[in-house]
Amino acid sequence: MEKSVGLCFSIAPLFLIVGFLAPLALAGGHNYGDALSKSILFFEAQRSGYLPGNQRVRWRGNSGLNDGKTSGVDLVGGYYDAGDNVKFGLPMAFTITMMSWSILEYGKQMAASGELGHAIDAVKWGTDYLIKAHPQPDVLYGEVGDGNTDHYCWQRPEDMTTSRAAYRIDPSRPGSDLAGETAAAMAAASMVFRRYNSAYSAELLKHASQLFDFADKYRGKYDSSITIAQKYYRSVSGYADELLWGAAWMYKATNNAYYLNYLGKNGDALGGTGWAMTEFGWDVKYAGVQTLVAKFLMAGKGGGNTAVFEKYQEKAEFFMCSCLGKGNRNAQKTPGGLIFRQRWNNMQFVTSASFLVTVYSDYLTSAGKSLRCASGNVSPSQLLSFAKSQVDYILGDNPRATSYMVGYGNNYPRQVHHRASSIVSYKVDPTFVTCRGGYATWYNRKASDPNLLTGAIVGGPDAYDNFADQRDNYEQTEPATYNNAPLLGILARLHAGHSGYNQLLPVELPTLKPIAAHPTPSTKPVVKPTPVSSASLVAITQKVTASWVSRGKTYYRYSTIVTNKSSKDLKNLKLYISKLYGPIWGLTKSGDSYSFPSWVNTLAAGKSIEFVYIHSASQAVVSVSSYTLA
Repeated sequence: MEKSVGLCFSIAPLFLIVGFLAPLALAGGHNYGDALSKSILFFEAQRSGYLPGNQRVRWRGNSGLNDGKTSGVDLVGGYYDAGDNVKFGLPMAFTITMMSWSILEYGKQMAASGELGHAIDAVKWGTDYLIKAHPQPDVLYGEVGDGNTDHYCWQRPEDMTTSRAAYRIDPSRPGSDLAGETAAAMAAASMVFRRYNSAYSAELLKHASQLFDFADKYRGKYDSSITIAQKYYRSVSGYADELLWGAAWMYKATNNAYYLNYLGKNGDALGGTGWAMTEFGWDVKYAGVQTLVAKFLMAGKGGGNTAVFEKYQEKAEFFMCSCLGKGNRNAQKTPGGLIFRQRWNNMQFVTSASFLVTVYSDYLTSAGKSLRCASGNVSPSQLLSFAKSQVDYILGDNPRATSYMVGYGNNYPRQVHHRASSIVSYKVDPTFVTCRGGYATWYNRKASDPNLLTGAIVGGPDAYDNFADQRDNYEQTEPATYNNAPLLGILARLHAGHSGYNQLLPVELPTLKPIAAHPTPSTKPVVKPTPVSSASLVAITQKVTASWVSRGKTYYRYSTIVTNKSSKDLKNLKLYISKLYGPIWGLTKSGDSYSFPSWVNTLAAGKSIEFVYIHSASQAVVSVSSYTLA
């Protein structure tokens, strides 16, 4: 849970130099694919509400099942922000925005890692909750639970007896920062879902539009309305940055010039052209806005706003130069080279800054440009190398040889400041853990956590690279969802490379196919085997096995064979199927994806399973979203 922080700024101008850089893919000593899988898994440990059947973090259980009940609204679901059992709207929305941005930029790389489906599931768990939290156009629930009573107790979320009061903003109690960030989250997520769940995407965009209008019309800081949040997530930067941030994401999601002109007309008044930042996070969004606007400019979208957008870009590049230590005002670093902003959960600033540096490197590469900092030229490859150095530090390349991702490597934090992981799972011992008894029995226990919080990024070391793995050292050992969210994109990029596409253009997510209108072929469709590369570990082939005519329409029975071509057992297979217009047998449907039938847990090496479907069209599009090998 976060303390409030101050702002720092400067107004040093930067200039671009033109140069061509080929797409860059990095190889390193770390298994970025494994780190990506673990970092996504962490979000399942943070889930509130009724957990799904495909929940992979098995030591967690249902919790917060009456959230919102006393206010007459269903607020079950969503994410706990950190090591506590409170649902804070502002950091949750920022988390969803950054997960969505990671997918939009690096979805192809996530698919190559077999993790795109898990990442999409993580976004949807959050957006399902945000939809519930926005029951009326000008009403948004921004917190469930009370940080004060929550911190008085140390209980599993399954046992919690603390207040579950719900707090909202509305026209009489505005919160432009909260509403603006939530609009950004839902707009960004709408693009993630657009190509495989158009109705859900449209629903998200409708909420985003209403929330942006609400934020802009009824202006005010959310923590002046939800005052109980001030101690934990105080809005130091105010709401101006979130209005610009929301407008930028609304433009990306709608391509509506209104939002682009909003950025142009309000850039000076709301600080987008004036604040030169050395930080980016759940509170301060200016560097993120400036990076997005710089992308619009490099993509030729400036138009009549070009002069203003160039000022945004100057500030974006000030941020990049400050991170690398080549600007007029630079980000502080530890002796080991880690960006250091503050002692309490410093890692949030590391992952967020590294994400911006990564995407900006790819934007410059796509534009054939590089930038000039006050202390020298910087190529896109240097930007990406810096981001890699920060990730490598997190994963263990640091003076302590400590991985700050739980479960990655051999030397990682074992006493995480996290209620659920530090108390024995109720599935192992269902004995009720009392409010204060949890402190006596579990919080003060000088031993490793009974439950491994796989993938969690903890607060990290101090300004001198020192770190104490102690549960009561909350400044360093508490994780947070917004630490992990930006890291998803960077890890996917480092693991799978650039992919060679123009990052200034909309990225087509490979497993999200548009659903076409129902075709009615007059002749037998031509069926081609689903293309599978020689390196693929899961092969999919389809063929027509029967056909018949009923009421003037020809129906086809398709047999689809899924084969494990690896040398290991295949588990947790998840498939996405689009252009399916009839019943299917032999798979279990879960949300918008399909998995093994209930009678199959594992597919041995070299073995196959079959499923069939019937419809009056060409073969459905079947793609592999994710799986594990054991």
